Amino acid sequence: MDPQSMKKQTAGFSERTALVLRSYLPILTWGPEYSRQTLVNDLIVAAIVTVMLIPQSLAYAMLAGLPPQVGLYASMAPLLLYAIFGTSRTLAVGPVAVVSLMTAAAVANLAAQGTAEYIGAAVALAFISGLLLLGMGLLRLGFLANFLSHPVISGFITASGIQIAAGQLAPVLGIHAEGESLLALLKSMLPELGQINPATAAIGFTSLAFLFWVRRGLKPILRRFGLGERTADILTKVGPVIAIAATTVAVWGFELTAYDVKIVGAVPQGLPTLAMPPFDVTLWTKVLVPALLISIVGYVESISVALTLAAKRRQRVDPDQELVALGASNIGAAISGGFPVTGGFARSIVNFEAGAETPAAGAFTAVGIALATMFLTPLLFFLPKATLAATIIVAVLSLVDLGALKHTWHYSRADGAAMAATILLTLLEGVEAGLLAGVGLSIFLHLYRTSKPHVAVVGQMPGTMNFRNVKRHTVVTDPKILSLRVDASLYFPNARFIEDYINRMVAANPSVRHLILECPAVNTIDSSALESLEAINHRLKDGGITFHLSEVKGPILDLLKRSSFLEELSGKVHLTQYDAVFSVNPELARHTLRAQRVSSV
Repeated sequence: MDPQSMKKQTAGFSERTALVLRSYLPILTWGPEYSRQTLVNDLIVAAIVTVMLIPQSLAYAMLAGLPPQVGLYASMAPLLLYAIFGTSRTLAVGPVAVVSLMTAAAVANLAAQGTAEYIGAAVALAFISGLLLLGMGLLRLGFLANFLSHPVISGFITASGIQIAAGQLAPVLGIHAEGESLLALLKSMLPELGQINPATAAIGFTSLAFLFWVRRGLKPILRRFGLGERTADILTKVGPVIAIAATTVAVWGFELTAYDVKIVGAVPQGLPTLAMPPFDVTLWTKVLVPALLISIVGYVESISVALTLAAKRRQRVDPDQELVALGASNIGAAISGGFPVTGGFARSIVNFEAGAETPAAGAFTAVGIALATMFLTPLLFFLPKATLAATIIVAVLSLVDLGALKHTWHYSRADGAAMAATILLTLLEGVEAGLLAGVGLSIFLHLYRTSKPHVAVVGQMPGTMNFRNVKRHTVVTDPKILSLRVDASLYFPNARFIEDYINRMVAANPSVRHLILECPAVNTIDSSALESLEAINHRLKDGGITFHLSEVKGPILDLLKRSSFLEELSGKVHLTQYDAVFSVNPELARHTLRAQRVSSV
């Protein structure tokens, strides 16, 4: 090989290598273009998000049944790793309400809260979830999340929001409650209502009232003082910090611990110790299914937020690489003593609206959390747990959307039923049962709908080459020609349905001598459907009827060529439906084309 050719080959290899590296390490795409102005913007955003993330991390760790510092640990390494592997410029990764609830539900059956075994199980859950996400990303399996329909996800999140809010009423009231479902929570809470702690309830309900007011009333006031829309919105979202500071000072100043007000207590100061999770085969086996469910739910929530925010800036997000990024983030959370994480809606919105330009803003936020863990944790000693519970309640109630159930039911009874079933099962049986039922219902509904696809008898529109449904338009037909349009791909759930439908139509029209199957919506034909087409062809041939296909897409035609079906086909494959009818009855096709088009219904 001459030197010039070797040089070109080397350059091509280097370019391909660089392309592969950039696909798996998106930081190589935006990193070289990083400017001083971008650095300033990202640092400002990081400061804002850090202030918001600290109380959220503490609250969601408590929701997961873990010590508060674990929430801080889960908010550092994941942000750093996402900055390297993530493709969204504004997604903020960390603990979120639904995943925290699922973590608590998964680990509660394995160990008692507060024990080392409980923390170890949560860490293992994050590690396994990370491995599953990473594996799915490397195998490009992002499409698996599509099996969770939007009504099911919406129903699950609504039910989880209700259950989380109900569960946090106990710490707001200063009583004890436990249970994996809403019924179990209420059952354990009712006997405790006579033991409500007045001081705790005063702190809890005052915090709730303040936080609800902040969400609705603070922004208009800030706007009246001349602050911009974006600034006022961001300041509104960091309202929980004010509640935390005020109630912490109140507990300390009035010595409310003497009135049995539960506080966070001593939070270990300093960075987490890096360590691998416990490698216990029995433990891993028990948390494998919950880890898979957490992975899927977390990915669906994260990719939805990432795609929404990216669309607003006309940026691109790679769904499969997001699996890799979330997998790395969860592995990082586990190694640093955290629990499962994903992209959070609230803080990602703050990240976006504050003007984050690159994932480096998340990395700087991780540095801010690390500094807080090293120097500010002593200030959290007198933080009342009732305030954290109020923070969680206000955050998760925004997830509850019962109105969506009414709209979904009105549009589609099947989707509405799936959504209602997911809500009820989640509330009655717990998050895992509800989600598994939701996944099953999503798959069942898909199979049910595609098992009975829409098939229309079509005829030629006068004055055109177009063919439309005889029930919707005034068209011209020939009693000797049966033209059917199938509006779905052909595969095993509907293969027998298509076969039986054609048999019934032919039996009901004894004058038919030609059957034309129009296939504009057919994107796949699997082996089962191929066998049905072969059976249809043989049966029609035995009855003296010619079988034609029209408007078959190129890839499908290539697939059919691998079999003997086209050779045995009694008719032909035509480019258009008009060509097919013309080949059978050219005079009628020409006459209809010349005719004046009549109005359609």
